[in-house]
Amino acid sequence: MAAILVVDDNESVREGVATALHRSGHQVSIAADGPSGLAAWQAASPPFDVVITDLKMTPMDGMALLDAIHAEDPEAVVLFITGHGTVPAAVSAMREGAFDFLEKPFSAELLRARVEKALEVSRGRAQTARLARENEHLRAKAAPPSDNGVGRLIGDSAPMQRLRDLIVRVARTDSSVLVLGESGTGKELVASAIHAESPRAAGPFVTVNCGALADSLLESELFGHEKGAFTDAHSRRLGLFEMAHGGTLLLDEIGDVSPALQVRLLRVLQEGTFQRLGGERPIRVDVRVVAATHRDLEHEVGEGRFREDLFYRLNVVPLEVPPLRERPEDVALLAEHFLDRLRARTRSQVEGFTTEAMERLKAWPWKGNVRELENCVEHCLVFADGKRVDLGDLPAPIAGMDPGESMPVPSLDIPLNDALEQLERRLIMRAWERAGGVKTETARLLGIKPSALYYKLDKYGLGDRGPAGPGDDDSG
Repeated sequence: MAAILVVDDNESVREGVATALHRSGHQVSIAADGPSGLAAWQAASPPFDVVITDLKMTPMDGMALLDAIHAEDPEAVVLFITGHGTVPAAVSAMREGAFDFLEKPFSAELLRARVEKALEVSRGRAQTARLARENEHLRAKAAPPSDNGVGRLIGDSAPMQRLRDLIVRVARTDSSVLVLGESGTGKELVASAIHAESPRAAGPFVTVNCGALADSLLESELFGHEKGAFTDAHSRRLGLFEMAHGGTLLLDEIGDVSPALQVRLLRVLQEGTFQRLGGERPIRVDVRVVAATHRDLEHEVGEGRFREDLFYRLNVVPLEVPPLRERPEDVALLAEHFLDRLRARTRSQVEGFTTEAMERLKAWPWKGNVRELENCVEHCLVFADGKRVDLGDLPAPIAGMDPGESMPVPSLDIPLNDALEQLERRLIMRAWERAGGVKTETARLLGIKPSALYYKLDKYGLGDRGPAGPGDDDSG
């Protein structure tokens, strides 16, 4: 027994086809026009095995119904009923994906024969899809586990350890999360980790940059549209909320969304339903929303640019991604990580960084955060000639950094003495480089005695940084 949908605006044809198929043991549903037929097809669970539809109907003809069905399921089997004058149109429909057509008048025997062939195709497609799902499942079981969660967040600093702990705790829930942080800190990576650590990990992870699209385009991207909803809407399109059903949707740069669109987002978060542009049927989705922004949303709320009720809906669990300048101890780990990852792309033979180059990287303020560091490492791999990245291979602003420039403040999560030692080491390195490796000049720039400099060089493991320069006095 198969489930068959018959759509025809001629009652006698509709009832005749249904009766003949009932007698063959099939379960038949009927619809009197295209819109009601489409609604019946969309509501069916499990889906119909075959759709039989008249070609010439109003207000939605058979071709429009075929397009709408195939927009959601390209493998759906559709059989046309056509009159003598519309046979060329039926042939054209077959080129567009219809299975076959029946020309009026036709016998019950011919109807049953065509339907049996359509059912063979439908069952074959269903079996192929089932086998593909089973193979995918087996491959997933056989494949080594991949760490798409917090393990992808590089850094051993206290702020990063705390962030990873919070992600694991938050991921167990379905609460909305607002990821805050400067540009380039890795907010999308945090959102991806939340998804990967959550019970929704097997579902889709869908992202959209709200600041990169005009308001009208963003609305269509998020909610989809029906055919004819606007000038260029030639077919139905699913929105990102539908695509993320059962998974997670990241609304990146949520602070750039217009007030009008904020209203629609609030409704989805409150009710879990929305309508496509040009649509009338509410669509229910099960989506966990993670929003991200570099803006101060509380300030935006105070200025009237962001809805207060939407802010509180999104800000159930806020997560702040620390800027790189607040975790300088992670710079070396990140630089080595990017070097390993980018070596193949740049066809580089570089194996690491010299001490001088790494110290310069640690001292840089990284206003562009992790993204800036990644771009810097790629620059180094392109220009480095030796096995190690040296000072001269760094981008010019970093390589030529003056000792008088501002330095990043060490993290507040480390003891004061350790923070002071970090700053002292960086200052000694800068003075050393500015003095060209001449110890007496280095001591002069720092305003300390040469003997004090020698002690500090040994203390920080810098005592073998090269031969003494001219004018150095090693007697103390």
